[in-house]
Amino acid sequence: MSKKILTLFMVSMFVMTALFTGCGAQKEQAQAKETKEKVLRVGCNADFAPFEFQDVNGKEYVGFDMDLIRAIGKEMGYEVQIQNINFDGLIPAMDAGNIDVIISGMTITDERSKKVQFSKPYYQSGLTIAVKNDNKTINSFKDLEGKTIAVQIGTTGAEEAKKVKDAKVKEFNSSADTFMELKIGGVEAVVNDRPVNDYYLAQGGSKDAKALSEILTAEDYGIAINKNNADLAKQVDAALEKLKSNGEYDKIYAKWFGAKK
Repeated sequence: MSKKILTLFMVSMFVMTALFTGCGAQKEQAQAKETKEKVLRVGCNADFAPFEFQDVNGKEYVGFDMDLIRAIGKEMGYEVQIQNINFDGLIPAMDAGNIDVIISGMTITDERSKKVQFSKPYYQSGLTIAVKNDNKTINSFKDLEGKTIAVQIGTTGAEEAKKVKDAKVKEFNSSADTFMELKIGGVEAVVNDRPVNDYYLAQGGSKDAKALSEILTAEDYGIAINKNNADLAKQVDAALEKLKSNGEYDKIYAKWFGAKK
């Protein structure tokens, strides 16, 4: 082999090596980027048992919503990262780009739909009243007129309570705070979503309080997604539909609320 041919051969090998190395680096960068993009940043207000709250050790977020969004993320192939944010700060956090979706017992309303897009409904709820066991004067929503009511700030319960004639409405950051206010006598009633009131009573609150049977409104909960992310909304809906069809949704539901009747 001549010196000239040998030189050309060595140059060719160098070029090919550089090309393969470059392709390999690009592939690794693409994979790293894809891995990074496969994180679903979820916002919730973890003071809304049994939908989202911290476990007894305060190390993990648990509840119906938390199990559901983790199952949705798994179905989509995403790693789910939960952020605890005050309820009234959830949509602003999404607007700022700090989170991708919101799951926090959030009722689908026309007003909220102006700011976010919602998934298909995943839970139907309604508002109920909790009062002390010895309360004989409040037996319906009509009886709330002129009374002092505790609600969680930013919720539909707060909106409805403010419509009650002559009522004094006290707003709190968490549902737990509303029950505490009832317990110490700071309010005469609590207006919350039915499953929240029922869960509180089931966990020992029934020794002090009771829930009235009347249900005000029929509310659908939805997962909120930024209006500019239509593709993510489609993925969430598809994953939710898959969980409902394969029975996983029913398993999660039964864990927190018992088998569907």
